[in-house]
Amino acid sequence: MSLQNSTMLPLGTQAPDFRLPDPTGQIVSRDDLKGAPALLVIFMCNHCPYVKHIRSGLASMTSEYREKGMAVVGISANDVDTHPADSPAKMAEEARSAGYTFPYLYDESQEIAKAYRAACTPDFFLFDADQKLVYRGQMDDSRPENGLPVTGSDLRAAMDAILAGQPIAAEQKSSIGCNIKWKSGNAPDYFGG
Repeated sequence: MSLQNSTMLPLGTQAPDFRLPDPTGQIVSRDDLKGAPALLVIFMCNHCPYVKHIRSGLASMTSEYREKGMAVVGISANDVDTHPADSPAKMAEEARSAGYTFPYLYDESQEIAKAYRAACTPDFFLFDADQKLVYRGQMDDSRPENGLPVTGSDLRAAMDAILAGQPIAAEQKSSIGCNIKWKSGNAPDYFGG
């Protein structure tokens, strides 16, 4: 396991466009999610211990905020040749098992992950109603090895603020987790690859 911090995409960045399939082949695009008061894009995967650690909290938190009108999507961009546990069929199983109610999409080309400058799993990107980036970083301070409870406090504070029309703190902590498993020769230039 190689740990990686998120790249902290500049605040104010327009949400990069995407059109990606879920495991059933249904296409979901960024534009399908317009009109929501906020959009949360989560880069994640099935096998990462950091994602597994927040799994239950992530499922309940995203369900709660979807009920408040927020749009949420999960995206897996890992190379399934080297990490078959992250294949679309396994993504469908994981979504059912974890209780994810959001679309869980597959970025086979890894171009969407690159457009978001995604680096790790999990990596969170929160956009306002105009799909401008207002938060990027960690869900909370809990990690598999530190014994802190999974509360979602950092991400919740940002989502609560955006839904209330309040400013979000500019000081944000980067997420940390497993690096995205890039296809051979496909590592993005923001890592010097």
